Amino acid sequence: MLADAPERGARARLVEFLVFGAKQAWACVFGALLLLVIVAARLWYPDDAALARNDLLVLAAVAIQVGMLVGRLESGRELWVIVIFHIVGTGMELFKTSVGSWSYEDGGVLHIGAVPLFSGFMYAAVGSYMVRVYRLFDLRFARYPRIWITAVVAAAIYVNFFTHHYVVDVRWVLVLAIVLVYARSVMHFHVFRSTFRMPVLLSFLLVALFIWIAENIGTAAGAWIYPHQEAGWELVPLTKLVAWFLLMMISVVLVTFVYPPKAPSASGTLETRSP
Repeated sequence: MLADAPERGARARLVEFLVFGAKQAWACVFGALLLLVIVAARLWYPDDAALARNDLLVLAAVAIQVGMLVGRLESGRELWVIVIFHIVGTGMELFKTSVGSWSYEDGGVLHIGAVPLFSGFMYAAVGSYMVRVYRLFDLRFARYPRIWITAVVAAAIYVNFFTHHYVVDVRWVLVLAIVLVYARSVMHFHVFRSTFRMPVLLSFLLVALFIWIAENIGTAAGAWIYPHQEAGWELVPLTKLVAWFLLMMISVVLVTFVYPPKAPSASGTLETRSP
């Protein structure tokens, strides 16, 4: 039982590690279920079924979202942020598929242009993770930048996702902007008995890495493919981490609409460590 866990020593650190992993897994439940359905649909769903695979994925994604709300794993307030993630992501998908950045399997009726509607739920899964991890770990931020500054940078990042196809790509300038804006910001997260610290920039990079891993699973399952994968699946280039790192900035700004960043409690008695 966790209540009987030691407060110090190697066993205490092990308990904190296991609880951290369990909380992270619980925060990822939306994305994990959606990824599981994507893989299962590729492995076992018949290609000639009356209901197209893409439409099945849309219905499954809706069912997962309804289940999250009915099970009170997400609140109505959090749903609004997830809907915004969905809209922002779908807008990007419509443009990116039109310029050939990636493509989806044909078929089904639940789509807009060449974009099946389940694609928006992949962005919603990121939003679900962000709002749930905020609550599960009681996130607090030391020296968090002004919200309006982060919003300006996030807006510039979103615009660049479109404009870099026609004018100069300033993604590295935007990466530098993120580094400058968040250079001094530190995230405090409570696990079990202890509260830990992590640079916000490191958390951006780690989440981007896990999204990249999920992206490789999704493309291997054929949910969508990049041009270099048309002749056969290949690993998504590590350079995509830059895009996901930039996306993290947009994601964090959207979440601040529901959970404005709070400073660590000056009177807190929890033990604070650095990972």
